[in-house]
Amino acid sequence: MSLLRPDEFKPPPECPVFEPSWEEFRDPYAFINKIRPIAERTGICKVRPPPDWQPPFACDVDKLHFVPRIQRLNELEAQTRVKLNFLDQIAKFWDLQGCTLKIPHVERKILDLYKLNKLVADEGGFDIVCQDRRWTKIAVQMGFSPGKAVGSHLRGHYERILYPYNLFQSGANLLCVQKPEQSVEEMSGDEPKLQEAIQRAPAPPPDVCPSARRAKRMKMETTCVKTEPGETGDSKPNLRRRMGSIVVKQEPEKPIPILVKQEPVEFKEPIIEADKFKSRYKKMIPLIPPSPVDLVVCLVCGSGGDEDRLLLCDGCDDSYHTFCLIPPLNDVPKGDWRCPKCLAQECSKPHEAFGFEQAHRDYSLRAFGQMADAFKSDYFNMPVHMVPMELVEKEFWRLVGAIEEDVTVEYGADIASKEFGSGFPIPNGKFKVSPADEKYLKCGWNLNNLAMMNPSVLTHVTADICGMTLPWLYVGMCFSSFCWHIEDHWSYSINYLHWGEPKTWYGAPGFAAEQLEKVMKKLAPELFESQPDLLHQLVTIMNPNTLMAHGVPIYRTNQCAGEFVITFPRAYHSGFNQGFNFAEAVNFCTVDWMPLGRQCVDHYRLLHRYNVFSHDEMVCNMATKAETLNVVLASAVHKDMALMIKEEQELRDKVKKMGVVNCKEAKYDHLQDDERQCANCRTTCYLSAITCPCSQGVLVCLYHINSLCSCHVSNYTLNYRYTMDDLFPMMNAVKQRAELYDEWASRVTQTLEAKLEKKKGLPVFRSLLTESETRLFPDNDLLRRLRLVTQDAEKCASVAQQLLNGKKQTRYRCGSGKSRSQLTVEELSSFVRQLYNLCCSLPQAPQLKELLNRIEDFQQHSEKVLVEESPSVVEIQSLLDVSFDFDVDLPELPQLRERLEQARWLEAVQLASAQPNMLTLEAMRRLIDQGVGLAPHPSVEKAMARLQEQLTLSEHWEEKASSLLKARPPHSIETLSAAAEKASVIPAHLPNCLLLKDTIRKAREWLQEAEERQASGCVLVADSLSDMLLRGQAIQVQLEPLDRLESLMADVQKWKESAATTFLLKDSTLTLLEVLCPRFEAGAAGSPKRKAKKGKESLKNNKKKPTRLNSLSDVEKALSETQDSTSAMATLEELRVREMETFFSLRAANESKLLPTADCMDLKVCSCQKAPMGAMLQCELCRDAFHSVCVRDPAESRETQPWLCPHCQRSEKPPLSKVLSLLASLHDVGVRLPEGDALNYLVERTLNWQQRTQQILQTCDLPELEERPETPPTLTHWVSGCDNTHNNTQAPCLTPEWNRTSHAQTVFYTEQRCIPLQGLNCELEELMVEGLLLQVSLPQVQSLYCILLDRANSQQSNRAASPAEEEPSEHSKHMQFISQGTNTALNEVKQSTSANKPSIATVSTVCCFNK
Repeated sequence: MSLLRPDEFKPPPECPVFEPSWEEFRDPYAFINKIRPIAERTGICKVRPPPDWQPPFACDVDKLHFVPRIQRLNELEAQTRVKLNFLDQIAKFWDLQGCTLKIPHVERKILDLYKLNKLVADEGGFDIVCQDRRWTKIAVQMGFSPGKAVGSHLRGHYERILYPYNLFQSGANLLCVQKPEQSVEEMSGDEPKLQEAIQRAPAPPPDVCPSARRAKRMKMETTCVKTEPGETGDSKPNLRRRMGSIVVKQEPEKPIPILVKQEPVEFKEPIIEADKFKSRYKKMIPLIPPSPVDLVVCLVCGSGGDEDRLLLCDGCDDSYHTFCLIPPLNDVPKGDWRCPKCLAQECSKPHEAFGFEQAHRDYSLRAFGQMADAFKSDYFNMPVHMVPMELVEKEFWRLVGAIEEDVTVEYGADIASKEFGSGFPIPNGKFKVSPADEKYLKCGWNLNNLAMMNPSVLTHVTADICGMTLPWLYVGMCFSSFCWHIEDHWSYSINYLHWGEPKTWYGAPGFAAEQLEKVMKKLAPELFESQPDLLHQLVTIMNPNTLMAHGVPIYRTNQCAGEFVITFPRAYHSGFNQGFNFAEAVNFCTVDWMPLGRQCVDHYRLLHRYNVFSHDEMVCNMATKAETLNVVLASAVHKDMALMIKEEQELRDKVKKMGVVNCKEAKYDHLQDDERQCANCRTTCYLSAITCPCSQGVLVCLYHINSLCSCHVSNYTLNYRYTMDDLFPMMNAVKQRAELYDEWASRVTQTLEAKLEKKKGLPVFRSLLTESETRLFPDNDLLRRLRLVTQDAEKCASVAQQLLNGKKQTRYRCGSGKSRSQLTVEELSSFVRQLYNLCCSLPQAPQLKELLNRIEDFQQHSEKVLVEESPSVVEIQSLLDVSFDFDVDLPELPQLRERLEQARWLEAVQLASAQPNMLTLEAMRRLIDQGVGLAPHPSVEKAMARLQEQLTLSEHWEEKASSLLKARPPHSIETLSAAAEKASVIPAHLPNCLLLKDTIRKAREWLQEAEERQASGCVLVADSLSDMLLRGQAIQVQLEPLDRLESLMADVQKWKESAATTFLLKDSTLTLLEVLCPRFEAGAAGSPKRKAKKGKESLKNNKKKPTRLNSLSDVEKALSETQDSTSAMATLEELRVREMETFFSLRAANESKLLPTADCMDLKVCSCQKAPMGAMLQCELCRDAFHSVCVRDPAESRETQPWLCPHCQRSEKPPLSKVLSLLASLHDVGVRLPEGDALNYLVERTLNWQQRTQQILQTCDLPELEERPETPPTLTHWVSGCDNTHNNTQAPCLTPEWNRTSHAQTVFYTEQRCIPLQGLNCELEELMVEGLLLQVSLPQVQSLYCILLDRANSQQSNRAASPAEEEPSEHSKHMQFISQGTNTALNEVKQSTSANKPSIATVSTVCCFNK
């Protein structure tokens, strides 16, 4: 943003803008009364109606015709007009002496002759300024730079142009024509009269109209210019005319030549122009002797000599020598010349009052708009809608203050709506209103309705007052303005802008009206001397910046189309139009205006200004209708009428005492206002007037009885409208109407003005407010004062109560800073005085006084404590506890808190030093940080030094202990012990040093444990080895046995990985221990829920039975806790028994599930839990059925071998030789672990099974298979209608039970035969189940499977035919061979496994045997 020039206009602050809701907008008077407390502070305000409120425009733009006013902008501004009037006087002065005024240029600027003349006069006059050499000072005051000899130029111009004029003003030039017999008194008596006459503007010639006077003066100023040597007239602005007006635009690119007269600087004669030469010498002497009357002599010296210097006056033909004049003339003037007497006579003629002239053209609204838009567009050289409002505003105030630029505009102002029509729609008007817009006909914001609504006092004015009760229309163009004024009778006004460009307003609040008038009279006294009521003529404006510089509050706003601007009583306002627009305005008066209305009538009387209406008549009209007035208006009328009657009574008594005895009634309300105006003050008379028979039609008010005529007072007649006896009943009627309110108002006034012990309590004030709300009393100044006093009292009572309850407030206040409600002691003292000065009595006042006394005692005690060298914490805390009762800002509290913090910190340091085990590094740092934040004190600084030294030492040993513990490789235990011993002398809690000590202790304990284990010679258990290794690795000390344990643990891990590779299936989820141990759950029966249930049951039975192994962790724990291999074998044997029991139960359950007692589609088999269908497989171990497509691997061999389901096939089942090799390698490691115990048990169980199998097979005589009714020998279903039995052993077999079914069945069959359980010996079944459970691959298992399967087939064949003797099968022969060949080897293995561990020889023998 560019910086403003010093002379550039600075916009005043904005006035309030209100945007009422529809609810508020319904009643205009209620809304205006609501906003009045805010808006009257600025004098004007703007109101934006709700967006949907858009009344139609009711005027016809072509039929509305008007004649605008002409406004020359630089004649509007008061100070500029004073300068122009001064230049007119100077120009006329020199013109009457035959010279044409030419305004010179100084420093490329037109010289301000008015300012130069005023500054010289303020300095004491021309002679004193020259004597004291103050011309440079005057040049600086005029804004010229010092040091450029400008002062000498100003002196020359003043001496040539202004000095003769000032001599004429003082009357000094008349001294030359004073006759000897003329006394000094006469001369001095004429001088003021001459002075008064000179200051008036010269009268125009008879043939010249008033508007031509300014144009002539402007022509002289702009075409006849004197410039200094070296200067040119190029910077002179170009003048162009538009619509008959002179419009100024700066056009530096195309300078127009200006008539300039160059004269040397030292030339001191008045600047003149030789229009014509006229001889001023003595008349020719006739041949006959002249008469003494015809002789031409100088009236000053009486001599007729020096005829070439003898001048003749063109006005009176008197003669004067040029050297006898004051000041003397160096040469004979060229042109008409007037002598001093004629000059004084001509200049003393009165000038006309300034006012606007009417234009000579009649415009329609459309034509005026076209002209206005063209003017603005041409002036700013851009479209009208693109000109910024800020630019127009600055240009307007520049133009009104420019002497050299004369811009003329036209303004259609004060157009009567009664004659030309309103912009708002009215009932029965010419404008046809649509049904949607009929609501605007009766709307209160329609200005035709607003002034005459019931709440308006003007409804009681009988006559139509155009402009007040009837709206006026205003058609504006760019720069057209309305000058500073207040509304008639100081009433409200409201202006609505129907459409067009904005209107810029400036306003001053009503309380600043007299201040604004004083400033304008001070800055332009010449205007008010000739027109005392100048501000009531609406022809004078003054820059708001000038008024604000003199302390007048000014506010502004831009009124856009569709917005209202409201002015308040006696609020001066002015403004201008941004462009073509149409506005409408009207006055209105509310109840609160009535006192101001009477005050305005008195003010008009002093100014001799006419009244628009009679205030007394309006009041009497309201009094005659007292029964219809509301309480508010009745109360206001009663008060106003009481003043009116009192004043009238005093005036009538005064008139009677003066001798007026004639009285008669006069119906003044039947006369026009101009027929009953006071001849002196122009006040409209109503209650009474004085007349005299000698002056028919002339009357005066009772104030100006002495101004009527010269007749004796006894000839006067007192004309009255009402007798005093008539007025009092009228007032009483109003009083009775308003007495309810008046009685309340009286009580309010008494309550507010009560003193000392007569003051009422706050409840009384509240009850008065409640009464006003209940009875709907007016929201006037009295009620607002009562409300304000009550609110102040309630606030004071609330603050006082907070102060009295300060203990509760302060304890919960965050921080120690001053809270929002806290007062200083001085403020509390002032607040106590304020409580006693309130209009009401508060019970908290004496309590606060007592509180103030306690606070003063606290301050005295605090001062004593703060002076002490080392006060105790208890004493300081007690003072602070006392301060909790004071919700006051006490200056001693921060100091007490500082001392308390110091004392507490020192106590904390002493306590920490006394308990070194609690003094950590963080505690020391915290104490130091706290000490740094404390206020300086010697004891604090001493303790800080000790703490800092201790902290440095502690940090050193902490860091050293940390580095010792983190060293790689770790230090020896001897090195660490030496460091720990040195750190133990520091009186502080050092975690790293303590950790160092603990590490040393753990290292010694670990070494001792290692020595004990080595000395005992026991076999190491894997868990204890792992635990000891982890503990050793965690100790940051060099431990010699640790490497050996790590190597041993690596061997264990390597063995476990080898065993896992040998046993575990690819992608198996089972652990090695899980595979090697007997199963404690079988198949899919062991679901998580069953496990959980079992777990709960085990918990319930834990107290009564031994611990039951329900999970792998339980097994692993049990094996780890056993002391030797025997105990481990017993544990695993228990698991084996459970395993066998579980599988027998599972086999029976799965077999029973397959009985043909129900529809096979109800069965749920396989891992997919679907019905049996198509090719099926039956697990030889768990006897459950599975779909072949779900479990069969395509690469799997279909040889005759027992098929196990995925749940039963848990491992790779390596050959026994690999297992024995693993067991031998574990023996080499020398560590006992659960997997080793499980493997050892697996080998022993395998060998035992082999031995049992040998014994059973040796019997060779297997018993007959027993018949098992209702148990199918194989899992077989068929298709209905199948009659033939296939001879293939893999084909489905039929049973009699299923053959008897008569309904269709769904086929499923087994791809591989299983050993039937019918007639199977329990011992053989148990042998087969346990062989399948072994996680070792044994040929005996397959041989046993084949034997049992063959026997089942043979038995099935025997059922169909008679039994016959057959040769033993190949399988029998094979088993017989195995039985005979392995007898001896099994015995050896059995003997070997009876020991704790199988020997290497035994393992080798078994391996060779199996090979």
